[in-house]
Amino acid sequence: MNAPHIPVMLDEVLDYLTPAASRPDALAVDATLGAGGHTEALLTAHPGLTVIGIDRDPTALELAGKRLADFGERFIPARAVYDAIPEVLADNGFETADAILFDLGVSSMQLDRPERGFAYAQDAPLDMRMNPDDELTAEIIVNTYAPGDLVRILREYGEEKFATRVVSAIVHAREKDRITSSRALADLVRDAIPAAARRTGGNPAKRTFQALRIEVNTELDTWRNALPAALDVLAPAGRVVVMSYHSLEDRITKQELTRRASSTTPAGLPVDLPGHGPTFRILTRKAQQATQTELDRNPRSAPARLRAAERIAPSTGAGGES
Repeated sequence: MNAPHIPVMLDEVLDYLTPAASRPDALAVDATLGAGGHTEALLTAHPGLTVIGIDRDPTALELAGKRLADFGERFIPARAVYDAIPEVLADNGFETADAILFDLGVSSMQLDRPERGFAYAQDAPLDMRMNPDDELTAEIIVNTYAPGDLVRILREYGEEKFATRVVSAIVHAREKDRITSSRALADLVRDAIPAAARRTGGNPAKRTFQALRIEVNTELDTWRNALPAALDVLAPAGRVVVMSYHSLEDRITKQELTRRASSTTPAGLPVDLPGHGPTFRILTRKAQQATQTELDRNPRSAPARLRAAERIAPSTGAGGES
């Protein structure tokens, strides 16, 4: 990593998390540490803050650790997947966090390292593992999954309209020789998609690569478990910010935050029953997107969708712990 990567929607992240992160002796969790840009900004902005930075990628932890070394014990690295936030907190002597940040998807650091196999624009082994110790790789999926499973993955995770055509090309090619490189796969996908559809929407392989990455790292299943677990350990008046880059991730986020912000009191009663009121309030009326200024500076922020919420403090009289 020759230069620090630009954190996505940094101003918005700081604005939403500041009321919680600026408390005396506050604790924040950067659940997707990556190159450490968001954590660096939080630690700089709030001198009394401690941040636990979680990442499953040991390379990310090493590089971020160097970047954040000057903050000393205020930065605590933890190698884990972000659905293990409660365990990571407990391991470090904490029960709750004041602020939690999720910046989902693949990090710029991983995209920019060809050997990781995430980028369709560079030739590399078909890997795509965020945790290099995991067994499943994109190469295994492409070469061994049944055609029906591949079609489902491309349609569901990549929203690929031409999934059947792409999979047919993959199956035909792998019958001749194993597909082992990102360039070979990207070429197969490009040739399988009709020419008219290739003229717009960027590289035609991006949807297939996204789908394979999500399957390799079980991202959606992990996210379905991670967000509720994180919300459960957020302190009263604590805040959470989620940036997602895929419609399915954003849908899961919206549904869970809406559920927590809704009353479960039976309809018709004049007041919420004890323990049935909303436990969160949503801070973003709809998902926020990057400004044009940010897009000009950091094009990778284009697909980002940001949602934020705050845990309702018991003193407001709204509900109990979730």
